[in-house]
Amino acid sequence: MKKNVWSSVVMVVLVFSLILAGCGGNSANNGNTGNTTPTPDATNEGTGAEGSTDDGDTIKVGILHSLSGTMAISEVSVKDAELMAINEINAAGGVLGKQIEVVIEDGASDWPTFAEKARKLLQQDQVATVFGGWTSASRKAMLPVFEELNGLLWYPVQYEGLESSPNIFYTGATTNQQIVPAVEWLLENRGKKFFLLGSDYVFPRTANKIIKAQLEASGGETVAEEYTPLGHTDYSTVISKIKEAKPDVVFNTLNGDSNVAFFKQLKDAGISADDLTTLSVSVAEEEIRGIGTDVLEGHLAAWNYYQTTDTPENEKFVAAYKAAYGEDRVTADPIEAGYIAVYLWAAAVEKAGTTDVDKVREAADGIEFNAPEGKVTIDGETQHIYKKVLIGEVQADGMFKTLHSTEEPVKPDPYLKGYEWASGLAEQ
Repeated sequence: MKKNVWSSVVMVVLVFSLILAGCGGNSANNGNTGNTTPTPDATNEGTGAEGSTDDGDTIKVGILHSLSGTMAISEVSVKDAELMAINEINAAGGVLGKQIEVVIEDGASDWPTFAEKARKLLQQDQVATVFGGWTSASRKAMLPVFEELNGLLWYPVQYEGLESSPNIFYTGATTNQQIVPAVEWLLENRGKKFFLLGSDYVFPRTANKIIKAQLEASGGETVAEEYTPLGHTDYSTVISKIKEAKPDVVFNTLNGDSNVAFFKQLKDAGISADDLTTLSVSVAEEEIRGIGTDVLEGHLAAWNYYQTTDTPENEKFVAAYKAAYGEDRVTADPIEAGYIAVYLWAAAVEKAGTTDVDKVREAADGIEFNAPEGKVTIDGETQHIYKKVLIGEVQADGMFKTLHSTEEPVKPDPYLKGYEWASGLAEQ
């Protein structure tokens, strides 16, 4: 396909307008590999190919998410969205005239397993690229594997920044597109005393290091900082500490099903959104389904996309996702970021004329895509994408009401070079 903007509807599937490249889709669900024309629930065994991924009639790609363990509550739906995008691309003719074949692996919420499965996908299955990960621990476990083997990972989740790899494209927000503007908004609208609560791994600890520096420079105060292991379920002690500290805001970087326990126990303790502002950066529409709107109504989250985002592309995306997986399913920021990652990779491959990693990387710079969240652009320097920033409030129907939005997509700044107070954070 060509570089000009195009859009079309292929039967009942969604094909978005794309600048500088072309797209289309296929899907597979569980199992090790997908065939070339599966339905969303189809699975097949594959043998893995030696040599160039451009050989043969298909292009093999990997999907690597936690389909079991504490992170499955979040990652299964991202896998589904990536499969839907592949299904659409295949229905529209594939990539370079070839169908996409899928190899699915389960990272099982275990970081060494992510590294092991990434190596298998690259060496044994010879995939052209991998879409996967959620936690920063999983990404950092995979990063050296992709750099060693010169593979290409498309990572779909907001993260703590202070990282850039030639072998990773980041389609979720970096720090200046979520955490930093969320803190700025909270300081202006909800108060200056922050209680920092997170899961005990790299993302929350690094995020909170950044938040503490920002608060110190902005007249805010960190009244407490608490961490619990992933999968932790007893928050009675933490809630007692919150009551004692009397913060204006709880900035929440818990991940996985720990959020279920925390918010339900917060409600049981008699603390509602009217009593205490909590803002989360890993609780989206999918997690709201698991926690309950009666528990989360009124609480806040910072993202770059909501199911309620008002664009023509999002209307089609939400309809297609529900048609593929059920009317009760919801979309969310990481789901959308996983979906657009597939389209951006396809665009870069079409532009490069090959799946060769070095040529795809070079071709990706500047590619624009009319995504459900709005137009996104790949920044070739950082391999992140421009994204709008949204602050939302959970409503009774489980959707978000947008309280704040930037007017234009924000240029990614993973090392926070544009903030004087962040000088030296990357070296700490």
